[in-house]
Amino acid sequence: MLRFAANLTLLYTEHPFEARFAAARADGFEAVECLFPYSLDRRACRLLLDDAGLRQVLFNAPPGDWAAGERGLAALPGREAEFRRGILEQALPYAEALDCPLLHVMAGTPPAGADPGTCRDTYLDNLAWAAAQAAPHGVTLTIEPLNPVDMPGYFLQRQAEAHALVLAVGAANLGVQMDLYHCHQVEGELAVQLADYLPTGRVRHLQVAGYPGRHEPDVGEIDYPPLFREIDRMGYAGWIGCEYRPLAGTSQGLGWLAALRT
Repeated sequence: MLRFAANLTLLYTEHPFEARFAAARADGFEAVECLFPYSLDRRACRLLLDDAGLRQVLFNAPPGDWAAGERGLAALPGREAEFRRGILEQALPYAEALDCPLLHVMAGTPPAGADPGTCRDTYLDNLAWAAAQAAPHGVTLTIEPLNPVDMPGYFLQRQAEAHALVLAVGAANLGVQMDLYHCHQVEGELAVQLADYLPTGRVRHLQVAGYPGRHEPDVGEIDYPPLFREIDRMGYAGWIGCEYRPLAGTSQGLGWLAALRT
């Protein structure tokens, strides 16, 4: 049985953030994810989860200056100290308070002229360090390839690159976050990609959205029902994050999910 988590950053935006937990539960979700929970006190966030009977299954580590366009720090030479402070002082305390098993570590967009080899070495070092810090907390880190249209210059763009990095680090609590929207835009052949990578056990989290537009999974050119059947057949036991922008109200657009549950 496939398990879906509502992304509270993109879904239920018709409600204040604090009200999105209860809205997700009212629509039958049992778990949620978000980009960043840090605007809420972590104890307050935990109360919202508990009151709604929800599990937090994923959020992102601090990305640097998001408002200024930064999209992560892990692959940026010279930003190691800031990256590590974010892991120790924000990400892991929130993961512990929320009992969240997965933490997405964003690579970032290196500045023009940055040496790719140096960026990769920085990325590997930071991932190895962060995985070692996360392990005693029972937290698994994920890295996610993002498409260069939505995220110009992002360091990690392809599935094979992500899996190679995970293998190079060799930490048991480091895996890949496979967003089928990004994967479709960069590489296509989603059925082939899933067949290649799900059996490895390195894919720890999936995310879905329609393409183009990043709307509901039943909007656009990706035919999700057979993909969902294959994901289920291959025994994927993780969560599938609903990280899309609803065309109208969130609840009105959940027909695709209701069809899967019948």
